[in-house]
Amino acid sequence: MSNLISSSAWQALYSHQSDIRNLKMRELFATDSSRFDKFSLQIDGLLLDYSKNLITEKTIELLINLASQSNLSDWIKRQFNGEKINTSESRAVLHTALRCPPNSTVLVDGKNVIPDVHRVLDHIRRYSNSIRSGITVGHTGKQIRHIVNIGIGGSALGPLMACEALKPFGSKDLTAHFVSNVDATDIAETLKKLDAETTLFIVSSKTFTTQETLTNAHTARAWLVKRLGSELAVAKHFAAVSTNLSETSKFGINPENVFEFWDWVGGRYSLWSAIGLPIAIYIGMENFERLLAGGHAMDEHFRNAPLEKNMPAILGLLGIWYGNFFGTGSYAILPYDQYLQHFPAYLQQLEMESNGKRVDREGNPVDYDTHFVVWGEPGTNGQHSFYQLIHQGTRMVPADFLAPLNSYNPIGEHHAMLLSNCFAQTESLMLGKTEAEARAELIAQGLTGNSLESLLPCKVFPGNRPTNTLLFNQLDPYTLGKLIALYEHKIFVQSVVWNINAFDQWGVEFGKQLANKLLPELRSEEAISTHDSSTNNLINIYRKRRIS
Repeated sequence: MSNLISSSAWQALYSHQSDIRNLKMRELFATDSSRFDKFSLQIDGLLLDYSKNLITEKTIELLINLASQSNLSDWIKRQFNGEKINTSESRAVLHTALRCPPNSTVLVDGKNVIPDVHRVLDHIRRYSNSIRSGITVGHTGKQIRHIVNIGIGGSALGPLMACEALKPFGSKDLTAHFVSNVDATDIAETLKKLDAETTLFIVSSKTFTTQETLTNAHTARAWLVKRLGSELAVAKHFAAVSTNLSETSKFGINPENVFEFWDWVGGRYSLWSAIGLPIAIYIGMENFERLLAGGHAMDEHFRNAPLEKNMPAILGLLGIWYGNFFGTGSYAILPYDQYLQHFPAYLQQLEMESNGKRVDREGNPVDYDTHFVVWGEPGTNGQHSFYQLIHQGTRMVPADFLAPLNSYNPIGEHHAMLLSNCFAQTESLMLGKTEAEARAELIAQGLTGNSLESLLPCKVFPGNRPTNTLLFNQLDPYTLGKLIALYEHKIFVQSVVWNINAFDQWGVEFGKQLANKLLPELRSEEAISTHDSSTNNLINIYRKRRIS
């Protein structure tokens, strides 16, 4: 048994879960009119209502004890101070430094990194302003109208999510496109929408060797050169986010259009860095800086608020409460905002790549769950898809509901209807519907006898399904920055309690290694027999059936 499982704080929570697991949230609300006040937090216009959870004040006390036992406050300091808490790669973890004001000091190996951060931000400002203003133009003198981000993982999901979320702030003269999948369909369908004379490609790869990204980049390059008739066009139509100036130069990219970032910026935490270049071009540098400011505001809250008033800590500990003590294997992110349609996918990578680990920081296999499957869909789309499972399925699925109080598109009753659905879902998931209530409802509808009795079980809802609600005025850049940082820190809280490294991703590399080995075999004319029988046959069938 691990030290965590055998610890006094863990065992106290295990015993407490047995005491309260049969409590009904509807009864907790009925007997405590101040429950919302006890279990909600407001920070700078962002409201977290976590009262619709199967918790009491004792639960929160015991969860805070667990965090304290894990030295969470000390780990927070270590992260912000630039210590190399990514131990398997011997790296600091300082995406937080990317959103610090210029007068800050953050040391890595004795060097203050903030001047470098703002040097790159100044570079982004100059370049994005020149694109948006039309000072920088394409090879034939036409203004840039299309931005195509070519990356994968955090180099794609972050910019895609943010540009879509902040579409009301996007330039009406620019269209942002995103290519990540090495499937040729992704790049082919994107290129069909473009005019080479007015398109800027941004290739995001720290080493400029990422297989999927460089394959797509070379396809885009060939397309551009063919249409504009000159290799010289590449320098006018490509920028890069990379540290490999040699390779970007070989590609034909002007060194002045190559943007730096650092090894203490993890890919899934990198939209705050030069990886956010397409965001800055699309929404403007002032709005990009507001995004950074929102992230920094959440950083300051996370650093300074006591754990019982700390929004990321509360969210992270509630996740542990359900995942480790109720055995939930997943949780849902349910944004009631169409602009946040890519937020669940963004959090899938952020959470599952961070905490999908089977060994602790010392390399020992863990004997407790350290990860959850993250999934979701915006608004009422999900209600007509998977909410059936959340309401009446056999598994408990904790869910976060996110909603703006005001819409950028105030048409008729649309937004009131959207919010009525959002609030109704959290209420109904909490309340449920008892057999007596269902029976009375059916009788009122005129059902009797066998017809009533056969339908009755289908009309009962167990309720007691936990939800958090996050409300904000509107989804502006500052608010989005706070939301992203909130979930970043929530994930860190969980990793600290679980004693795992949230900042490496070795599991991503293994499949890539095998793919690099398999690729020449797919091109080969010889029968393949060096793998297992399944893989051998899949390769050989592909080679027999491929058209070209």
